[in-house]
Amino acid sequence: MPTLLLVRHGRSTANSSGILAGWSPGVSLDEHGEQQAKGLAERLAGLPLNTVVSSPLDRCRQTLAPLLAARPEAELRLDERLGECRYGDWTGRPLAELAKEPLWATVQAQPSAVTFPGPEGESMRELSHRAVDSVREWDAEVEREHGADALWLACSHGDVIKAIVADALGLHLDLFQRISVEPASVTAIRYTAARPYLLRLGDTGDLAGFAPRPGKQGDDAVVGGDTGTR
Repeated sequence: MPTLLLVRHGRSTANSSGILAGWSPGVSLDEHGEQQAKGLAERLAGLPLNTVVSSPLDRCRQTLAPLLAARPEAELRLDERLGECRYGDWTGRPLAELAKEPLWATVQAQPSAVTFPGPEGESMRELSHRAVDSVREWDAEVEREHGADALWLACSHGDVIKAIVADALGLHLDLFQRISVEPASVTAIRYTAARPYLLRLGDTGDLAGFAPRPGKQGDDAVVGGDTGTR
């Protein structure tokens, strides 16, 4: 079966500002995120990527820009199912403010019970189902087109990737907050007839993030994914 390289977009202006971006327009990579995107292209240089799929949001497309510039033969294919969670009325609000909302505790402890408020809000279950359906369907198509040894890439968002990893590990969605993937990280999954294999999780090739960060080591998972700020 093919191998999927699941990439989280580089650090965005919302990440560095502590804002829950969701589908907000105009969210792009910050300066550090642009450097991460260039570094990602260098890390993946030489790998034969047969297919590149992405969330349609700008921060994912910008993350892939250096990679695609070096691979003019590669076609970018967009899939809304890999787009960020639709956080509804939470969209665009500071994470520090959202942490005071009663729903925050449920997001932390029982995400399968969460539907984000407002007419545009979706449930975490819906997020998980659409994301897993997307990568499994693309994986099957890649195998049909390029064979069982193919390598392909999908660029998405923190909570989306965490949901895909939880499914690959056979974890209940309520346990997905135990998973962390930083901006510009690479997670590798290989689906087989027997089971999925998690080959790499949140690999950035950078150990600096393990340095102590006083005041930033709380118990709660960051909604939307680790912001990548130091």
